[in-house]
Amino acid sequence: MGAKRKKRSKGSDSDDDDERDPPPPKKQGPSASPDSDSIKQKSNKKEILPSMIKNKEKRSEIHAKIKRQKKLEKRKKLKERQAAEKRALELGEEPPEKKVPRTIENTREFDETVCKPDDEELFAGNDADEFSKILNQQMTPKILITTCRFNSTRGPAFISELLSVIPNAHYFKRGTYDLKKIVEYARKKDFTSMIVVHTNRREPDALLIIGLPDGPTAHFKLSKLVLRKDIKNHGNPTGHKPELVLNNFTTRLGHRVGRLIQSLFPQEPEFKGRRVVTFHNQRDFIFFRHHRYIFETKEIKKTDTKGKKDEQGTNEKVPDHKTIARLQECGPRFTLKLISLQHGTFDTKSGEYEWVHKAEMDTSRRRFFL
Repeated sequence: MGAKRKKRSKGSDSDDDDERDPPPPKKQGPSASPDSDSIKQKSNKKEILPSMIKNKEKRSEIHAKIKRQKKLEKRKKLKERQAAEKRALELGEEPPEKKVPRTIENTREFDETVCKPDDEELFAGNDADEFSKILNQQMTPKILITTCRFNSTRGPAFISELLSVIPNAHYFKRGTYDLKKIVEYARKKDFTSMIVVHTNRREPDALLIIGLPDGPTAHFKLSKLVLRKDIKNHGNPTGHKPELVLNNFTTRLGHRVGRLIQSLFPQEPEFKGRRVVTFHNQRDFIFFRHHRYIFETKEIKKTDTKGKKDEQGTNEKVPDHKTIARLQECGPRFTLKLISLQHGTFDTKSGEYEWVHKAEMDTSRRRFFL
């Protein structure tokens, strides 16, 4: 093996210790504080995002954890806001103002063509436009519905449901007739409007609404069609005239399109049928829904009636029942987007267009035309 090590004396040990370098002196000043060191360490560490993790299970676990934390923070803020409102009511103070969320709708770009309630020019134009006789109940709407030349199996099913939605609507087979000849025929037979359902690849993809006898003609893109049979727990509509609801047609163009849609339905709804047809415009997409409604009385829980007092401090009498409304969808369900609006009846060669949608117009998500 190797040679034996010699034992060192106590003096030799002390000599070796003296020969070692002394430890460096500690730095003094604010930079040497432990808080600053922890701040530096935190800044040096990068925040780990779920997208930076390659392991799928670990990534989904961290994503769920972050989502749970956000949900708890949101619930905590809601409880604090409710407690502040309750405290303000008990002290007789004004509750804090509710924050309005920023959406694309309430931050839309300024549009000069937005209709105002005191616009006399708009009301004067309503009395002289193409729809005034129908909307003033001087004429009864009479609708002709037809298809394109190459029809599909899903097209007639959609048309049969349109016939149940629009009163006084009649279906005529297209055959090989030109569309201009059909417009002339409908004008002679005293039809007030005409609807053409266009299909592509066995799926309805466009609607053409022509006002008669003088126009206008609106071309809509049709998407997200759901027929009645595909709607869960759907109802069957009655033969009563429906109520019509038009939402958010605020600009001059939207007002004109809304009046065109309004001219398809009679202006005397039969409330006994409890039918309502809705055209809801949101971000230039027109959502169509068809419902039946019913009113029911519901009992109020006793906990809801406690602690309510009027201005004089006496207990306020709260009714034991309240009336609620329930909806049942009848179908169909689809979405429309305006492509063009043309003066007069259908004419692709010499027709004059009021408005045409172009790709250059989509410069911002907050720019709307209806």
